[in-house]
Amino acid sequence: MVVEAATIAADSLDIFIKKMQEQAKSNDFLNHLKEEDKYSVIKEALVEEKFDLIVTPKEIDDLIANMSSVVARGINKSL
Repeated sequence: MVVEAATIAADSLDIFIKKMQEQAKSNDFLNHLKEEDKYSVIKEALVEEKFDLIVTPKEIDDLIANMSSVVARGINKSL
């Protein structure tokens, strides 16, 4: 699984807005923020600051090592 940092930030912002709206019964700013396209705004900001990252699971190195071993064994057996 690979996820862009902008997606994580947008989802986190949705959770934050929901929690804030639960505490404050009516807030026009939060309602407007929730309706606008947060993903594109966050993506643009991250690209400008060179923080447009791709996030992978912690165990990705182990998964790649295991898969490379499987592929190498398959090639060796086929030859």
